[in-house]
Amino acid sequence: MSATTIAILLSAAALSTQSDRLTIDRIYGGGNLSGPIPVQLKVSPDGERVTFLRAKADDRTTFDLWEYNVKANATRMLVDSKTLTPNGEQLSDVEKARRERARIAGTHGIVEYTWAPDGKKLLFPLAGKLYLYDLEAPSDKAISTLDTGGFEAIDPQISPKGHFVSYVSAQNLWVIDLSDGKPRQLTHDGGGTVHNGEAEFVAQEEMERFHGYWWADNESAIAFEHFDEAKVPLVKRFEVYADRSEVIEQRYPLTGTTNVAVKLGLVAPQGGAARWIDLGANPDIYLCRVDWVPDGKRLTYQLMQRDQQRLDLMLVDTATLAQRMLLSETSKTWIELNNDLRFLKNQDAFIWASDRSGYKHLYLYGLDGTLRNAISAGKWNIDSLRALDEANGMVYVDSNRDFVPDRQLYALHLDGSTADAPRRVSEGDGTHRVEFGKTPQVYVDVFADPNTPPQVSVHSADGKFLAWIEQNKLDEHHPYWPYHAAHITPEFGTIKAADGQLLYYRIYKPAHFDPTRRYPVLDNFYGGPHVQYVARDWAGDLFPQYMAQQGYVVFTLDNRGMARRGREFSDGIYKQLGKIEVEDQMAGIHWLKSQPFVDPSRIGTFGWSYGGYMSALLLTQHSDEIAAGAVVALVSDWTLYDTCYTERYLATPQSNPQGYELSGVLHWVNGLKSPMLLVHGMADDNVQFTNATKLMAALQEKGKQFDLMTYPGGKHGLSTPAMHMHVFHAIADFLDAHLKEDASNVAKVAKGSE
Repeated sequence: MSATTIAILLSAAALSTQSDRLTIDRIYGGGNLSGPIPVQLKVSPDGERVTFLRAKADDRTTFDLWEYNVKANATRMLVDSKTLTPNGEQLSDVEKARRERARIAGTHGIVEYTWAPDGKKLLFPLAGKLYLYDLEAPSDKAISTLDTGGFEAIDPQISPKGHFVSYVSAQNLWVIDLSDGKPRQLTHDGGGTVHNGEAEFVAQEEMERFHGYWWADNESAIAFEHFDEAKVPLVKRFEVYADRSEVIEQRYPLTGTTNVAVKLGLVAPQGGAARWIDLGANPDIYLCRVDWVPDGKRLTYQLMQRDQQRLDLMLVDTATLAQRMLLSETSKTWIELNNDLRFLKNQDAFIWASDRSGYKHLYLYGLDGTLRNAISAGKWNIDSLRALDEANGMVYVDSNRDFVPDRQLYALHLDGSTADAPRRVSEGDGTHRVEFGKTPQVYVDVFADPNTPPQVSVHSADGKFLAWIEQNKLDEHHPYWPYHAAHITPEFGTIKAADGQLLYYRIYKPAHFDPTRRYPVLDNFYGGPHVQYVARDWAGDLFPQYMAQQGYVVFTLDNRGMARRGREFSDGIYKQLGKIEVEDQMAGIHWLKSQPFVDPSRIGTFGWSYGGYMSALLLTQHSDEIAAGAVVALVSDWTLYDTCYTERYLATPQSNPQGYELSGVLHWVNGLKSPMLLVHGMADDNVQFTNATKLMAALQEKGKQFDLMTYPGGKHGLSTPAMHMHVFHAIADFLDAHLKEDASNVAKVAKGSE
């Protein structure tokens, strides 16, 4: 064989290998490489169906409504969203903002739906209209349009007995009586700064409460939030688009300023005057949760003080409006909210979740406020209560009890007899995200691990496999198949923090890893509260995989302050953000530098949102150890962020000025010596663009050079495919320019050296 022939064959082999590698354009511009993953999985009230949304094969952002029939073992599309919107959708500014809060910005088609309580109908909004789908009707007559008077319907719900459909329109609460199909307005003072039936900005953004009204189980009344934002600061900001700039006046509760004024009312679905529940003399509070007792005669609400160190659970008799406190939670740092309150139907009792022991656990209380027993206990943390099986005296929870980076399903006895000995139900190490129906006999399991794209299956409550909804086999028909041969499996491990607590890490070693080489490192993290990056899960964001295939060691460490580890792990960030988080990330970097396969002079960082904030702090405080870093959508000054989130960790600027000063990036800018890429969306209404401009000005004042990429019209997630492709190309190119070197110059390490 000639030298020319050998060269041609080697070139072809190289091209073949290269074609099997991931590309940024393929990750963010094509269909979902993770496969046809259903979202918003819901088990029907009768347990006979599982419904879900699925993206179109050629458009990962547009969703249709599907069902899996358990008895027939058959899957079918119920509604093709494009048949109802052949000319596309025009979303209102209100709906765009709501989707930003719900983290579904950039999605189209059917993005939410609700089951009727009888399991025979489905309600969904689309392009400002409301539709009912009748599962018992012929397919050509199954969809009907509800009359909303020509107005956009926000947060539609079907009433518990199925007689009404409710929604919010023009800042007022409405119902449609399905017996005659006519809309009826229940509140009339909404408009301007007054809202009825909506959740205010911080409830949606920071408290995971997206509803502003709640039906009684017997349909006798609707509890609703009324809020007035007249005293909330009116912030003027620019939103810069490609072809225009807009001045936006937004009621934004900057930390230390006034929140909305909140009231809690009751109104009958037939109409009439609202009755108001007394929320106490102090108006500076958060209305966190509202839940009805099953008898429909009593409701509870959770009221938190502004400093977030006390939460009261109140019980209201809706006939007399008399109320009493059931229990009160206190904390020296902050109270963590949850959605785990459940009422028993056969006795006056409820399940309550608390981390008062240092770990989140479940407790059984009587409706007289008396603690009956702990349902769970020990040095492990519950994620959430997934189901209550009152008839069999069981509850189901998810937790990382067995391995911190995992999520598994466990069963516990309601009487507390197995409090520190839960029975694991789910099988397979990795991440299980489960959804039960109204009756807890069946659940849907979305399982994934680092080598298994999400698989969706149906199980009985004891964990027995019943059927696949989406097996999502990684075979020649899977969109990831062309890249599977180059797939890199991450490794997991731990290092110790300064206080001795274990910090979990995930590491991708480069393609064709050679332990005698020294490689550049991408340290990619989030680092903020409530988020765990180091998970034994399929990486839906394949950028770390891409960078590992490009020759990087890709490292992620979950520092103190983050989720799922108990209060000792989380509470160290109180009164100063960015201190112990940076200490822990530097512990990770020092561990990396001790590895023989790492080039200690070529370590770079990248983070988004809180991760962008962390990347900026690491660059400004430790440029001597970090070669370069990408900073996306950061908070540079915590006085620019909202009350609820910021004050939870830092208190107010008035009471903790030094904490705000030291927590901000601006305090540390003089330490920047390494290259920084600063990225921000120019229409970000969450972490506002002012955070970027203040950092730009501070860096310029100090004579610090930096690279800049801004996105006209870009929101916090830069959620369009074009923006995603562009920003990740920009990040990769920036890191390559500062961290990569020609392979022939890569330093060799003597085999066997430490």
